[in-house]
Amino acid sequence: MQQMNLFQKRAREDLAKEAPLAERFRPRRLKELVGQKHLVGPGKLVRRLLEAKRLQSLILWGPPGCGKTTLARLVAAGTESHLVSLSAVMAGTREIRAAVEEALTVWGRDRKRTWLFMDEIHRLNKAQQDVLLPHVEQGVVLLLGATTENPSFEVIRPLLSRSRVLVLEPLGEEDLGQLALRALAEDERGLGRWKAVLEQDALEFLAGACGGDARVLLNALEVAVSTTAPSADGTRTVDLDAVKEALQRRAVHYDKSGEEHFNLISALHKSLRGSDPDAGLYWLARMLDAGEDPLYIARRLVRFASEDVGLADPAALPQAVSALESYRFLGSPEGDLALAQAVVYLSLAPKSNALYTAYGRALDTARKTGSLPVPVHLRNAPTELLKNLGYGREYRYPHDDPRGWVEETYLPEGLPESTFYHPVSRGWEGRLRDQLIRRRRVVQGGRRK
Repeated sequence: MQQMNLFQKRAREDLAKEAPLAERFRPRRLKELVGQKHLVGPGKLVRRLLEAKRLQSLILWGPPGCGKTTLARLVAAGTESHLVSLSAVMAGTREIRAAVEEALTVWGRDRKRTWLFMDEIHRLNKAQQDVLLPHVEQGVVLLLGATTENPSFEVIRPLLSRSRVLVLEPLGEEDLGQLALRALAEDERGLGRWKAVLEQDALEFLAGACGGDARVLLNALEVAVSTTAPSADGTRTVDLDAVKEALQRRAVHYDKSGEEHFNLISALHKSLRGSDPDAGLYWLARMLDAGEDPLYIARRLVRFASEDVGLADPAALPQAVSALESYRFLGSPEGDLALAQAVVYLSLAPKSNALYTAYGRALDTARKTGSLPVPVHLRNAPTELLKNLGYGREYRYPHDDPRGWVEETYLPEGLPESTFYHPVSRGWEGRLRDQLIRRRRVVQGGRRK
């Protein structure tokens, strides 16, 4: 990689002093890192790797602002190794090969191993990951990947198998509050020169409103401090209104095509299945507030109505479909209430997955027995020839019987399974359960010979 000249190096150092607080205040030692105690605490994996100076390719997976880049830099520094930093947004095959050449040069000159830090590694396509793979496999470079997306889906299996995945958690409010106070107190890289004081309610709001993202917290704090007028003694008292204005809006970690999308819709679905309308409304609100497509949610509610309520409450499906159509008619925000109504209705409805499992059994059997002939008495007979062949003969017309049904079989001969639907005892389904069981017994006893 091209070396910086003296002028470029000086310019970079000057610009670093003007960088946003989140960049300036990045921890330089492991003890400065907040959060992630499950990885860096005494006896935990990262600390043990650093203490033993063991080198192993790592993929850091976690939400934005949780410390992935910082931890990668600390790992490289703590193992006394060379670090090459790339971003998958801008890096391609050429940059990867240049990093490998640099790693070989550094090893030949200094006998130092090289960490290749690949930020947003999930953005590398398969071909680019294939280019990187042999160099990781041979140990030319040690991979330090960082991603907000589940690496199981975004990183090719051979590369994943040669790396250790470390899961980073969103930072807790206590950690974020501690970080904010440290930034206010430190002169060199923090905001100490501003002589700022953060009111308690402002601190609590800021720590709770940034979604576990340290970058959001620090940059909002810098804006709040720098835009607050000093008092006569030069002190800047940052209140709740100043923090709200700086933050503008709560930070929401959400990717409509990523893992968090599926996590939240799973939470909504399981809350409805568990008959908890409060949790259902909460997850619905979370998704809508984060910008999820309301029609996607509505379609999932329609699916839920058949999959988890079924015939325990036949009105559930019309209710869900009505919510879908209401939203199409009204849009947001008025249509959101129709979705909320469906969520509460589906939560409180009696549950049955009998329909869902019955269709699954029937489909499985149909795929195995798709060549069995239709019984002759059930066949269509539109021509005289087919009638002469016996099609439709001896068919019993249920409406001619006072009960509305007859002792008839409607499945092919030789079918290995004949009972797919097992209704539960709840709701509308339960009211007809005994009747269905009695009919099956009678039909089994009078089966055609």
